[in-house]
Amino acid sequence: MPVDPDAPRYARQRVLAGFGREAQQRLADAHVVVIGAGGLGSTVIPALAAAGVGTIAIVDDDTVDDSNLHRQTLFAPSDVGRLKADAAADGMAAMAPDVTIMRHPIRFAAGVTFDLLLDADLLIDGSDNAATRYLANDAAAVRGIPMVWGSALRWSGQVGVAWDEKGVDYRDLFPEEPGAEGDTCEVAGVLPSVCAVIGAMMATEALKLLTATGDPLVGRVAVYDALTGSTREIAYQRDPHAPRPGSLEERTSLNEPEADRSVTPEQLAKLLAGPETAGIHETPPVLLDVRERPEASFASLPGSVLIPLGELPDRLDDLDRDVSIVVYCHHGVRSARALEVLEKGGFTRARHLTGGLDAWSVKVDAAVPRY
Repeated sequence: MPVDPDAPRYARQRVLAGFGREAQQRLADAHVVVIGAGGLGSTVIPALAAAGVGTIAIVDDDTVDDSNLHRQTLFAPSDVGRLKADAAADGMAAMAPDVTIMRHPIRFAAGVTFDLLLDADLLIDGSDNAATRYLANDAAAVRGIPMVWGSALRWSGQVGVAWDEKGVDYRDLFPEEPGAEGDTCEVAGVLPSVCAVIGAMMATEALKLLTATGDPLVGRVAVYDALTGSTREIAYQRDPHAPRPGSLEERTSLNEPEADRSVTPEQLAKLLAGPETAGIHETPPVLLDVRERPEASFASLPGSVLIPLGELPDRLDDLDRDVSIVVYCHHGVRSARALEVLEKGGFTRARHLTGGLDAWSVKVDAAVPRY
């Protein structure tokens, strides 16, 4: 059941000056992608869910460790060993059952960003490494959406908003990507309450952006020092004469699937129409559905071969390596992983459907149910 902006749960938000029902409706309609369900995500994710953000996608390939529990308050000792994306999603389902929680137990990496951000309104980066943050920044720029970022280490943290369309992004603040030898929480430590403060500030920036209220931290960084209890601000801007690491078109090649490894819903529709009607010389491909069986029973493309992703490595011989194959799933994330399995297994004519069955329903055939 979708989020109801008129529910009593959100009454104290709706009465805020400058907020009202319109802002609550914007939250209900919003789709936010959160990278990282760790120290920062443990505050960001519950805050967004409690506030009534309609769809929250959690991206994290890590598992819960004992050393996480002092600051990653999404988890209990019973979650140790579980995937963070699954444990966080289960917790949010209990706390805010009307919010749609999408779990992606994968690393935010080149080749999957297009599908993860396909319908997203906002990206939140709570990762713990520079490489992911720069990739997230570039992916958000390509998709034309803002990115809220935060970091926490030792006794302090930082929060900012990168928004290329507004004239500044993370590369304007830090033009050079640092090496991998930088300090981490494991080496330098972090006060758990710093994670909570920075996470709350990140969630606040997200809510401001989604509801178009207040003055977001675009071109500004808020720096919090727990030892002195102080917060200061650093302003920055884009230098029009400084060399950029690459144009937006060049960034796109990092974030979108390669053309020869993917097909759009519109391209697949032409392929399935056959060479006579489509004016092409390629026979229709075999459709490989790698979702779970309950999903396939609800909605699928006609004639599909169903092999859930978890079974695929052991069932490669069920498929013909000499024919053209298009893999699909719900949103395109699992199909990208399945494509890697196929390629390692010797399938040279396999591709995957960007945006998955959901994009097919939106762009090609509305009769296919969305879920």
